[in-house]
Amino acid sequence: MDLYKAIQDLYAEKEKLERVIASLEELQQAAGSVPALPATGKRRGRKSMDAKERQEVSERMKKYWASRRKRKD
Repeated sequence: MDLYKAIQDLYAEKEKLERVIASLEELQQAAGSVPALPATGKRRGRKSMDAKERQEVSERMKKYWASRRKRKD
């Protein structure tokens, strides 16, 4: 299959999907009662640590690197 033709077909399919998505979003907004994207409730990103947790991690990593240095020598 010609690579150029495959790319053109994918772009055409992408445009078709975008139109379908837009029309479905319009229907959803017309209904009004359903939010556009439901909240999953899951938190993304890193968990923040308090000072005590940071200190524990610091001590654990100091021990870890000390043991690594001992093994290296």
